[in-house]
Amino acid sequence: MKRSEFIHILSQLLQPSAIKDFAPNGLQVEGAETVHKIVTGVTASQALIDAAIKLGADTILVHHGYFWKGESPTITGMKKRRITSLLTNDINLFGYHLPLDIHPELGNNAQLAKLLDMRPEGGLESGANSVAVKGRLHTPLTADEFAQKIAQVLERKPLVCAPRGKKIETIAWCTGGGQGYIDLAAEQGIDAYLTGEASEQTIHSAREQGIDFFAAGHHATERYGIKALGEFLAGEYGFDVTFIDIDNPV
Repeated sequence: MKRSEFIHILSQLLQPSAIKDFAPNGLQVEGAETVHKIVTGVTASQALIDAAIKLGADTILVHHGYFWKGESPTITGMKKRRITSLLTNDINLFGYHLPLDIHPELGNNAQLAKLLDMRPEGGLESGANSVAVKGRLHTPLTADEFAQKIAQVLERKPLVCAPRGKKIETIAWCTGGGQGYIDLAAEQGIDAYLTGEASEQTIHSAREQGIDFFAAGHHATERYGIKALGEFLAGEYGFDVTFIDIDNPV
């Protein structure tokens, strides 16, 4: 498939122009004109690029790409080595950040909900394109039971702060670094909040506002959207797609 057609498919599917983001969504580094063999992964690290080169991929599709707001615009050091590897091997790099978080079927939040038996009921934020989601557990669980479920499914023991001492029925979540939404969840009287990371103040917010909190890892909570996107592209359009999980304990 021509790269231009591939871009159109992804733009129609993920609607990147509908949400403000911290990095450009779509084609970030231009490579081959034809897309055939795709590698998907969470982050466009050197390890992922090297693995894609070994597989002979012409396209890499990630959640965390390059050119974030606030970072140095110079192409030096680590960034230079990564981009040199892409250009030398004529590999396209596509990155989709928030559009992949919020997609109602393929997105990180939607995929995490399926894995952990959470039922989405709407956005945590008011208005369209809420990055965080709220809903319910299909089966109410104690904090210990839910933590065990997270550990089993994501293969990652979560950080837990559970001041309520009651079963969890309502829950809000945001994959990745969404710990700042805990206060909004508490304001809405939600039982628990799940995300990838925690900050120092997050635990105080949980304790003082009486909301159970779970941090299950930025990488661990965001493996599944990009994997689902690749599987969709393979199924619908016949692409040769390989998901590569470069482990990250954060």
